[in-house]
Amino acid sequence: MTVNPSYSTPPRPAPSLPFYEPVLDDFAAVNALIPRQLTSDVHLVEEIGQHLVEAGGKRLRPLVVLLAANACDAPAEARVKLAAVIEFLHTATLLHDDVVDSSGLRRGKLTANALWGNAPSVLVGDFVYSRAFQLMVELGQLDILSVLAEATNVIAEGEVMQLANIGRIDLSERDYRTIIGAKTAKLFEAAAHSAALLNPAAHPARAERVTALKTYGRALGLAFQLVDDSLDYAGDAASLGKNAGDDLAEGKLTLPLIVALRDGDTATRALVQEALTRKDASALGEVRHALARCDALGYTQRAAENEVAQAKAALHALPESPFRSALANLADFALTRSF
Repeated sequence: MTVNPSYSTPPRPAPSLPFYEPVLDDFAAVNALIPRQLTSDVHLVEEIGQHLVEAGGKRLRPLVVLLAANACDAPAEARVKLAAVIEFLHTATLLHDDVVDSSGLRRGKLTANALWGNAPSVLVGDFVYSRAFQLMVELGQLDILSVLAEATNVIAEGEVMQLANIGRIDLSERDYRTIIGAKTAKLFEAAAHSAALLNPAAHPARAERVTALKTYGRALGLAFQLVDDSLDYAGDAASLGKNAGDDLAEGKLTLPLIVALRDGDTATRALVQEALTRKDASALGEVRHALARCDALGYTQRAAENEVAQAKAALHALPESPFRSALANLADFALTRSF
């Protein structure tokens, strides 16, 4: 890789949330590595790469890597590289998602496709994917490469499943969970799972910890997506960093609407079905009232609480440490966040 010295975006600090504190030094190293790995002699790649670095975000998936890897005593250089890999996989997915969804706003800023168009965004997404796999090879662990290659494939399948089900009024809660398990939870799962594999040293509890962290990551990812889908109807653009009601405008059936269609009265079901069919974001206010009448957001929140309970229970397989406590606090944050 040729490093272009003109690329000088400074690493950004970790967000000021308490569960970052045990890994602040690692997080700083990840934030320094990411812009170095996004350099290119191709100007447009460099320009969009700089936009991605500056776009913000909490980098929660790399955080999961760092906390889980430290909890399992993984080597510092390896955990920093793995965290960057996970962030690149996530970033590439977002670039492609924004094109598919025609999204113009993410994290309160214009998306790459809004600024440069769809084709450059897709191609730079491919560049970021390839950079992730270059770093995976540098890690030199076939078991981790296997986990992440499988996760990348499952995530792609999840995105296709979601696209294929746009506008489908009869989507079941089970089908919805299959979709979010693939498109969102799988990367959280892979982050925690691969982090647990980073320390190749034999340990009597290694297999138990690998299983526990895999369970933790999946449950955490499901909780984040459940809350995210709830916030699309309960939040606002200023706090979300995207337009509220985007799911409705896309005709995307998420758990709050599934519950309304399943448990609501005749008027509620008719209202939600029409808004979805028409992809009518202007009906957001009426849909919010309909969701309140059948406690759809409450149901979604309780589903997220159940996932968080499972995530925290899995952590008992790890030895007590500031890293385990931070993982538990991160799970709690999934429930209380407003963005």
